[in-house]
Amino acid sequence: MRDETASQAQTTPAPAAPMQDAQVFAFPDAGERRLRLALRRLEEALEEQRVAVADFRSQIASLNTAMTGLGQSAEALKANLATAAEDTARAQAEALRLQATAEAMARLA
Repeated sequence: MRDETASQAQTTPAPAAPMQDAQVFAFPDAGERRLRLALRRLEEALEEQRVAVADFRSQIASLNTAMTGLGQSAEALKANLATAAEDTARAQAEALRLQATAEAMARLA
């Protein structure tokens, strides 16, 4: 019987050593990585948009300056045309007066 006891001792598993608490490390979820990438790209797009809006506002300010200058030039042109129209009307009146004088002198001659 000793042989049986010896063979039983050899086949009986030894009591398991107490397991220490195992730490499980979570691998990043693919969805979480995609979300982080999407957020990063969104932040980049928003920054590009901020720059574009600032440039747009700058261009609008330049356009406003140009339009103000154009408006002033148009007003100056309007004033010059009004003066020219008055000068033309005076010259026409003087030409008609001179023509009448010339016709009167022609009748006397």
